[in-house]
Amino acid sequence: MASQDQSFRVGEAKGRTEEKTNQTMDSMKEKAEAAKNKTYESTEAAKNKTKETAEAAKEKSYETAEAAKEKAHEGKEKTGGVLQKTGEQMRNMAQGATDAVKHTFGMANEDEDKHNTTSCRRDSN
Repeated sequence: MASQDQSFRVGEAKGRTEEKTNQTMDSMKEKAEAAKNKTYESTEAAKNKTKETAEAAKEKSYETAEAAKEKAHEGKEKTGGVLQKTGEQMRNMAQGATDAVKHTFGMANEDEDKHNTTSCRRDSN
């Protein structure tokens, strides 16, 4: 009987050990699953944050490029206007010098003579 009693106790101990092992395994599985979920959520949050940051940077770059493009266009227009005005002034000065030389040497025709006389009067006022 002692042997049967011992066998019973050994069986009971084995059953408790198996139960405890199963409980521990289940608990570890739950903790591992929770850690996996938490890692997944953190990864997704990091991905979203990275995507948002990249979109914001892309938008900012686009805005900066557009502003630079506008500024360049304005500068081009302003430069074109200055160059055109300078060209006209140079042409007028050359024409004035040509007319003055013609007038001095008596090569100016009657229309040019009237123009120079009128221009001189306008300039002296």
